[in-house]
Amino acid sequence: MLPFAMTLPTPEHIAGLSHAELVALVTELIATVRRLEAENQQLQAELGKRALPPPTSQNSSQPPSRDVKRNFVGRRKRKKHGPPFGHARQTRAWVAEPDRIIEASVESCGHCQADLHEVEPRAVLRHQVTELPPFTPVVIETHQAEVVCPECQRVTRGELPVGLDSGRSFGPRLAATVVYLKHEQHLSYERVTQLCQDLFGVTISEGGVNVLLHQAGTAAQPVATEVGEQVAHSAVIGSDETSARVAGQTWWQWVFCSAVGIYFLIRASRGAKVIEEVMGPQRAACWVSDCLSAQLSAPAEQRQLCLAHQLRDLQRVLDHQPRSQWALALQALFREAIHLGKRRTELSPLGYARRVTAVEHRLEGLLQCRVRGVRARRLQKRYQRHRDHLLVFLHCPDVPPDNNACERALRPSVIHRKVTNGFRSEWGAQAYAALATVIATAKLRQRSVFETLVSLMGPPVLPFLAPENP
Repeated sequence: MLPFAMTLPTPEHIAGLSHAELVALVTELIATVRRLEAENQQLQAELGKRALPPPTSQNSSQPPSRDVKRNFVGRRKRKKHGPPFGHARQTRAWVAEPDRIIEASVESCGHCQADLHEVEPRAVLRHQVTELPPFTPVVIETHQAEVVCPECQRVTRGELPVGLDSGRSFGPRLAATVVYLKHEQHLSYERVTQLCQDLFGVTISEGGVNVLLHQAGTAAQPVATEVGEQVAHSAVIGSDETSARVAGQTWWQWVFCSAVGIYFLIRASRGAKVIEEVMGPQRAACWVSDCLSAQLSAPAEQRQLCLAHQLRDLQRVLDHQPRSQWALALQALFREAIHLGKRRTELSPLGYARRVTAVEHRLEGLLQCRVRGVRARRLQKRYQRHRDHLLVFLHCPDVPPDNNACERALRPSVIHRKVTNGFRSEWGAQAYAALATVIATAKLRQRSVFETLVSLMGPPVLPFLAPENP
């Protein structure tokens, strides 16, 4: 076989070759051409792979934290700080009943020292300073009498009031504060104990924090189960999942969102059996999710594919094929459809229906036209297969065009996972899921997260400090 860099024979040399030598030469040249063609095809394939755009938060489900940050070269464009132009000035709201009012009257003129005691002030300038008082924990000690009966020699103990039983070391507000710091603010055990000591003057060990979290998770479990049943009976349900580390294994944290609650589960499976566990015999009117096969098998009369995911997938096509008119047109169509759904109440029923029909017809045309590019054709086949699941939200007012609510609900859990590196035990994961359900549902229902946690931690103890409870 001829080497690639070998000098080819001259016409004079070829003219002097015999027939057998010519056949051998041509055979070697043909073999060389075939080898070079194979190498060329391999290099083109590798070059095509390298040419694919890298995944970013704009063209995939990758979080923004994993995006590559570019270095600014030269002079960086200045960004305006503060409120935008034309923004109305905002001030803090006045406290209606301040705890104390300090009067600053004028006794004499600062210029000529004239007596101004009898002069009415032209105006009274108000100013309020908000401060936190020193945190001093209150400790309630119980003295439980233990008496031996002289008749039967049995021991009888005094009955402690409800909330002050001997197995309790911390009141509900302190316990709720620890749970709030750990689950809502994502502090480590060490930082929780340090904060309690520095701010509240309470000494609590990491083991004590662990006990309180266990108690909170146990108390939250029945509440979370009730929320899960309410979500399962909802007409419109959105779902999503993210990875979780439990006892060194990869598990999955699921979220199910509806208008009445947000339900979390942490399971070892990413399959459809988790959805079956949540739904039972119930069947939703519409299911909102991405294209995961387990999500697409959820029991529902209709389903809405998340258009936010589809916009990112189309952007990936455009990053690879900037001149793809099909991807540009479909991306613009999805954005127009989302905007149209938000303007539903601004338009007349007839005008809205006319615009929806126009969007539907344009979608049909884009799904049937010829498309170039492997990625674009793959997306077109997906949309042809799920044609009835793309624009359901335009016909059903209660259906959102995306499952962003689920992704927002999972965001605190992702932060918690990155801060804590996961759960060491299964009970810790289940306790976190139950508490996350209680916290997220409280926010959805516009209730105080802290007071909701306080109600989980048992009967109050502060009333025992009142004068009527010496």
